Amino acid sequence: MNRLLSLVLTLMLLPSFVFADEPKPVVKKVDVGTQAPEFKFKDANGKVIDLAELTAKGPVLVRLTCGCSGCDKELAYFQAMHEGYKDLGLTSVAIFKEPDSKVASYVKEKKLNMLYSVDTKGDAWNVFETKTMPTNFLIAKGGKIISVAAGCDPSGLLAKKLSEKVAKTVNSEAVDVQKKVAEEGAKK
Repeated sequence: MNRLLSLVLTLMLLPSFVFADEPKPVVKKVDVGTQAPEFKFKDANGKVIDLAELTAKGPVLVRLTCGCSGCDKELAYFQAMHEGYKDLGLTSVAIFKEPDSKVASYVKEKKLNMLYSVDTKGDAWNVFETKTMPTNFLIAKGGKIISVAAGCDPSGLLAKKLSEKVAKTVNSEAVDVQKKVAEEGAKK
């Protein structure tokens, strides 16, 4: 009986010794509620754009993306979002990880109508502390991050929810990006 009691007490104390030196979780510096990181990028014309200057004017949606089939299907929703809110002050920025030549033809084919940049080295992913592609950062006027939406959703649901957050940011009715894309598809 004493052995059993000793064994039980030993097992109860063991976790405190085993996990005592466990590393503390890393706190992300780029997350909802934090100030957007310092970030500059070159637009399609080679002009250096400063994120802080953009957020001083109004909200900014930064989309770290690629041209994969999922992101390709999702692009229409983000273009609809851009169109729906640009006159209300939203600036949309797409940062692509592909080579310039591929992005140039992709932009032309898709008639991309927002700011975009090419970042083949992935510096933007490092600055924004993400490895997920795509990842969307909605940044309020003044630079505070109000939403981080990671992952690809070709159905448009993620974009629709993000559109609702943009609407609150610009004090407007939400643009139903799923409906807009469906209507555009029906016209073709």
